[in-house]
Amino acid sequence: MFLKERKSGHLVQVVNLTELVNPLRSQVTGRYHHGEEAQEAEPFNKGDLVFPSGETLPGCWVDSHYRDDEIPSTGMGV
Repeated sequence: MFLKERKSGHLVQVVNLTELVNPLRSQVTGRYHHGEEAQEAEPFNKGDLVFPSGETLPGCWVDSHYRDDEIPSTGMGV
């Protein structure tokens, strides 16, 4: 899957999709998509990546607590 680096606009090929959809991981392994030769894989912060359209990544991919406000409080100090 290709994403875009927010600051530079360069395409990044995500090497491991499991890392991408895991909200407990703040980084993904990817490589810049430049020229014809594959670049070396390196870590990228999820916060620095967007879809090629400019749309941000889904909250469930970046925030492990994205639905906490939907869980009713039991009043048991949890």
